Amino acid sequence: MGRRGRHRGGRPGRPCPQALPSRRHGTGVPPSRRSPQVTTTDLINAYLDIWNERDAAAREALMKSVLTDDSLYSDPDHAGLRGHAELSEAIGRAQANFGDLRFALGDVIGAHHDRALFTWRLGTAATGYDVVEFDGDRIRAVVGFFG
Repeated sequence: MGRRGRHRGGRPGRPCPQALPSRRHGTGVPPSRRSPQVTTTDLINAYLDIWNERDAAAREALMKSVLTDDSLYSDPDHAGLRGHAELSEAIGRAQANFGDLRFALGDVIGAHHDRALFTWRLGTAATGYDVVEFDGDRIRAVVGFFG
């Protein structure tokens, strides 16, 4: 393998990001601390499922499997929501304004060092970008941007 096929960080045999399959379609290699069965795209889609879940008890069950207990969420409307209860309450309030609109993944733009940047859309009403930070098989933090 030539230089393009190796990670520049001195770890022989590990492909550089350019040599990996596209993460945009869920085929990317997951970060090293993640179970081999769970991809970056899987976790992001599961996170968006939380925002789409209308039933608070079902939403909490999803949160337990997707987010760390002390997860942190911030966006232009929220300075820093800590934990499942605060985020679930904010999601419930936001859903009252969404009507039947649902979040969908746009593209995973990039992922490195247990972080990923992706786009999302809320039906045809809104779009945005989020940065997520992973802790193994769960999300530790989300920073959202929308316009």
